[in-house]
Amino acid sequence: MRIGILTGGGDVPGLNPCIKSVVNRCAAAGIEVVGIRRGWGGLLNYNPDHPEEQAEWVETLTPADVRTIDRYGGTHLHTSRTNPARVRPDMMPAFLEGKYAYAGAKQTADCTPHVLRAIEQLGIDALVPIGGDDTLSFAVRLHQEGVRVIAIPKTMDNDVFGTDYCIGFSTAVTRSVEAINALRTPSGSHERIAVIELFGRNSGETALISAYLSDADRAIISEVPFDIERLAELALADKRRNPSNYSIVVISEGASMLGGQIVEYGQEDAYGHRKLGGIGVIAGEAIKQLTGADIVNQQLAYLMRAGAPDSLDRMVAISFGNLAVDQLLQGHAGRMVALQAGQYTTVPVDTCIQGTKRVDVEELYDAAAYRPRVRHMLGKPMFLY
Repeated sequence: MRIGILTGGGDVPGLNPCIKSVVNRCAAAGIEVVGIRRGWGGLLNYNPDHPEEQAEWVETLTPADVRTIDRYGGTHLHTSRTNPARVRPDMMPAFLEGKYAYAGAKQTADCTPHVLRAIEQLGIDALVPIGGDDTLSFAVRLHQEGVRVIAIPKTMDNDVFGTDYCIGFSTAVTRSVEAINALRTPSGSHERIAVIELFGRNSGETALISAYLSDADRAIISEVPFDIERLAELALADKRRNPSNYSIVVISEGASMLGGQIVEYGQEDAYGHRKLGGIGVIAGEAIKQLTGADIVNQQLAYLMRAGAPDSLDRMVAISFGNLAVDQLLQGHAGRMVALQAGQYTTVPVDTCIQGTKRVDVEELYDAAAYRPRVRHMLGKPMFLY
């Protein structure tokens, strides 16, 4: 057997331990591993007519190649947000120009047939894609086309539907809690209101859990539009109540004010998403205008996903990798590895596109007070998802 492995979408800590576990487990079972570089972009740009020139896009992976990669964050294979089913003219490889027609309002081409040809030419018997719901949505497409797929969920937002946990979430929360508590120093020294923006497009779970663990005063999540005047009033009251005369507001990048829009900019990516970021600055400036208080504005952004994974992400990443190979050895396909109710399991690979995973606002959030509130702890999973 020969398998291909790739990482797509945003990098998170834990990808390298997952890659290493897949490679080592495969080597022990006599399976060859081909690393596909830059996510689905590797297969899109791979030219089957010139395989001798394709080292930029594929590489053979052995235990020696991955021996030390688990010590670092990011992904050894690099990543991209490429979607071969929706390729814009500026993303079309030169050797494919004119072979696929652009269609639709966004003028994209479906190059899935080329990807299938590349997989066949590479002699890949099965694919192990590691990614979020965007990356895995194309894995579902390949599964529907007859490719053997065992998917592994990762995202620091922890929002892939069908699994309680995704690689990268624990480290993102750990980094965020450390940063929030560190920012108490300048906030308290200068007697300011700190507005700390965290990643979180559609799910506010990272902001919610980080605020819960760091005991931040207020948390604004993507799922609940907020009243800026109410938030300003609460933050100022928190500041005055604090003996050190400061307060902390944590906000998801995907949050929006009542009647407002999510703050987005730039061109849409291959999955229809624009870049997020800036709601923290906007909220901070509004709070300053409404209260007169000075503000500490901080976007944690990529620092949340930088560096080596914590122990929990290592545990899950290594276990997911081993579980994926176990599935292949058992002859299974069309599955996504998952954690449910604290146990490792698998679900149909198309589960990830069957729904959305969001914060349970009723159980975990006080939408009037803008803060975490766990109403019933008994029976809740470890991460309160």
